[in-house]
Amino acid sequence: MKITLTQFVTLDGVFQAPGAPEEDASSGFPHGGWSVPFGDDDFGAFVTENFERADAFLLGRGTYEIFAGYWPKVSGDIVSDKLNALPKYVASTTLKSADWNNSHLIGAEDLAKDVTALKEQDGRELQLHGSGNLAQSLFQHDLIDTVHLMTFPVVLGSGKRLFAEGGLPTAFKLAQSRTTSTGVVISTYELNGRPEYGSYSLDQ
Repeated sequence: MKITLTQFVTLDGVFQAPGAPEEDASSGFPHGGWSVPFGDDDFGAFVTENFERADAFLLGRGTYEIFAGYWPKVSGDIVSDKLNALPKYVASTTLKSADWNNSHLIGAEDLAKDVTALKEQDGRELQLHGSGNLAQSLFQHDLIDTVHLMTFPVVLGSGKRLFAEGGLPTAFKLAQSRTTSTGVVISTYELNGRPEYGSYSLDQ
């Protein structure tokens, strides 16, 4: 399976708490829920297409707890049906149990090794949704194959950023891009090795 990341970010790269004020208020973050005003039919169509390809999910502890508190109460649509039925692998060194149906704890000793083993299983996509801290760890090991970056037309000025300083230099290839009616740019990038460098200097 390949690992795909679907992540909401602002123009200044913030991924923290897109869905609700109480989602993640760490470090006094005051902007939770910033993505909500931009939901529309175009956004919904992308979500449906994305979930149709899922054969399993990989989630960080925070995202897992948010999802587990909501989605088991919902049914009858592709998102809830897939999330409730398919395997969910939870990367955590602190959780003692994961009780949501078909949930499995990984990463207690060697996250990269556990995730690499999951990638070797048969299937289409092991989907990572949100889970920004986990995504940063996986980027460091080149374990994310595809990134669906949903860039919202808003700048917050503070908050956790997906591509933080000190990350592994990585090149991506743009595979697809679309824009929703509310101005969200949905870009799909494929992992493409390391960056190449040059110079615009007239002396070269």
